[in-house]
Amino acid sequence: MTKRTEALKEYLIGAGGWAYFRVPGVNSLTAYSKVFNFVEVNSTFYQIPPLNEAEKWRRLVPPDFQFSVRAHRSITQTYRFQPVQQAIEAFEKMRKICQVLKANILHVQVPRSFRLSRASVEDLRLLFCSLDLGNVRVALEVRQALTQVLPQELLKIMQDKNMVHCVDLSKGEDPAYESDLLYTRLFGKGQHNIYQPTDEELIEIDRRAYASKSEKVAMSFHFVKMYKDAVRLKNYKQTGKFPMITRLTGISSLEEVLREDAEFPATKQQLIRKQGWKLFDKTETARVYAEEALQELPEGTYNSIDEVMDKLEHDTR
Repeated sequence: MTKRTEALKEYLIGAGGWAYFRVPGVNSLTAYSKVFNFVEVNSTFYQIPPLNEAEKWRRLVPPDFQFSVRAHRSITQTYRFQPVQQAIEAFEKMRKICQVLKANILHVQVPRSFRLSRASVEDLRLLFCSLDLGNVRVALEVRQALTQVLPQELLKIMQDKNMVHCVDLSKGEDPAYESDLLYTRLFGKGQHNIYQPTDEELIEIDRRAYASKSEKVAMSFHFVKMYKDAVRLKNYKQTGKFPMITRLTGISSLEEVLREDAEFPATKQQLIRKQGWKLFDKTETARVYAEEALQELPEGTYNSIDEVMDKLEHDTR
């Protein structure tokens, strides 16, 4: 074991919520917690749940399972970090939810529309100076252009308040400063979260995590197929190998992927645009994007999956 591995004490892999993790006859959170050791509670961004609901969530998972919580959007979008009583009260509600869930990370998202002016940064400073979050730590995500350097005034506030700079390792982002905790939300390089990382990209995400000086890493997957992609990384870390995405390989694997939700009639370009981002198993050890295979289709309109597969099979013989 290398010194770098020894330094990293905790490695959490999970996703943004559990609502779509469905196993027949089993509560979604219970089923989710049997696969992952961590979840980012995404729903709290949209609606603050009653404490008894949070208590129920805590009871459904193992004692060592970890939550992080997203701060309600009223703080960032309605009150826009102004040091008003309503924002302070909203933070207090979030603190209580974190306390019930035994979560020590509160994710706070600065929206793209928020201008980091001297006045707005000062409002943010005054707000956080008014808070008593106890042992709850803020992971601040600043959704600005990648080329924009965070103002020094903001960085000082973040470091003074022991905040974590939340980044997206799948987009090549690095925290503005080192911390004992690396918190990353993974959306990928596509439009919004319409993306599926290759094996090589997952390896690079893992490498970047270990290259940090953090003692703890928390990864929240948000790709369209977030559960499957998180399991792929988890399997790689446990075995050194990536699992297959489908049951078969080659054209048969592509067919399985397309049958999930491809709509017809569709032109070649429509299929590439809507399905090309998905991965399929070219071989047992090589996953490639559907776009690579779909590019081999002749131009035209296709009326069914069978028509697409027949054409691909004929042209690849």
